[in-house]
Amino acid sequence: MNGKIKNLFSVVISSLLVISLLASCGGNAGNGGKAAVDQPNTGNTGSPQNEGNIDLSEKVELVWYLLGEPHKDTEAVVAEFNKMLAEELNTTVKLNFTSWADWETKYNLLLSAGERIDMIFASTWANYYKYAAQGAFLPLDDLLPVYAPETWKNVPEQDWKEAKVNGKIYAVPSTYPEYTPDGIVYREDWRKELELPEIKDLDSIEAYLDGVKREKGVTPINGKAYNEIYTMFRAYYDFLHIGGDSGVVVATSYDTPRDIVAYPFTDEFEQWVKKMRTWAEKGYWNSDTLSSQSEAGDAIKVGTGAVYWRNAPGAGGYIMGQKTDNPDIELAYFPFSRFHNYVMPTLSVQNAMAIPKSAKYPERSLMVLDKLRNDPKYYDLMTYGFEGVHYDISEDGRTIVTPPASRADDPDYSNYDIASWGWRVESMQRVKPAGGWPEFDNLLAEFRETSRPNIFAGVMMDYEPVRAEQAAVNAVMQQYGLPLMMGLITDVEKGLETYRKQLEAAGVHKLVDYVKEKANAHFDAIGVK
Repeated sequence: MNGKIKNLFSVVISSLLVISLLASCGGNAGNGGKAAVDQPNTGNTGSPQNEGNIDLSEKVELVWYLLGEPHKDTEAVVAEFNKMLAEELNTTVKLNFTSWADWETKYNLLLSAGERIDMIFASTWANYYKYAAQGAFLPLDDLLPVYAPETWKNVPEQDWKEAKVNGKIYAVPSTYPEYTPDGIVYREDWRKELELPEIKDLDSIEAYLDGVKREKGVTPINGKAYNEIYTMFRAYYDFLHIGGDSGVVVATSYDTPRDIVAYPFTDEFEQWVKKMRTWAEKGYWNSDTLSSQSEAGDAIKVGTGAVYWRNAPGAGGYIMGQKTDNPDIELAYFPFSRFHNYVMPTLSVQNAMAIPKSAKYPERSLMVLDKLRNDPKYYDLMTYGFEGVHYDISEDGRTIVTPPASRADDPDYSNYDIASWGWRVESMQRVKPAGGWPEFDNLLAEFRETSRPNIFAGVMMDYEPVRAEQAAVNAVMQQYGLPLMMGLITDVEKGLETYRKQLEAAGVHKLVDYVKEKANAHFDAIGVK
């Protein structure tokens, strides 16, 4: 496409967005999927419909906050969103963003300063449970059936359970299961070339590492290897991390969640570190692995490595990146969930929307969220932007195509993307554009088939009563545990004895008792035996 045509498209696109902003002052209803200039006049006079017996006579502006950054076209998208809301709910939303720079401090200030906020993104990684327990959010149990009836009906009971703190619901969770089991990306072309067994268990992993080291002469996990080995250890024995930053404290299996121990005192750990000593001696990683600043994935790119730890979504991104940058390399992925044939989704409140106690219009916020989660014209608009401007829909009626045909050669095009995770609903999601990781659909089907409820991630604790023990145990783990895990201690039995004594001196048993007490209270609350 020549320069004149490119400039013409840029002018057209800019005009569409400007017209959309101007149209937000009018009364035409949008379809949430196209720019406002394309919308027919619905004949609506501007009087909002009465949602059941709810009084909508007062026009209100809600204050919402999302994490991250707006898209350059967010102002136009929100203007269209508000035009629809004004007609249907006599409501508009002022959408604010925290930005990622020092977001934790900003988020804490928003919830503690008393600033009026009618809805805010909430997440386990943004300390949802802590803030809810401290009273930062409003309980929603009585409001949801009245002001968000579709959401109340459609969100699975398990998700509502995960949103509860002290028996009350404080957030509306996203209804979009995410599966992020740990695993390894590896050179599949080398496995085939060397006629090594298909990777399906620990023995075949060892055979692969050995074959690559012996036949290719490269260090299989070349760089920082601790993530690969530690996550493999936990998954192999079904040791489940519990209690946040508790270091060495685990539940011994999914089926025995109340059997909580410090894993360095188990027979399994002793077996593992002895095996890791043999792996280290065979050169499956370098002796400076704990101090290395190199990523094992970087070594794969240049042909000096073969294995890299990733979770499932991270594996997809890495593999597709290499298809572009190194098309001659064939990679595959083995999720550690296959050791025991089950996977737990991330908590539904990994992404959610909550109403702070400073809210002026909690009922209206829930009504807007109900529209956003259940009405395609709202969902598509706020999640994907304008059809024809930010995306096209393929002939199957479901798949998003980016960039749209009208902007195929527009150098200023960028995919519309904001922090829409809080209102995601699986049934409402469009199919991702072609070019994604082909294996992901098969993996997702496998994960869904073997999925079990995440009963552990909700154990969030205040470690203040055992802060000294926690710090001491973590320091001992760094000094004595990591070298053992990586097979860097020549006399394994003596090293293990020293490690255990140091943990006992640091107060590990007090730490375990504390985690066990809090975890059992959580299991009692959610009905886990």
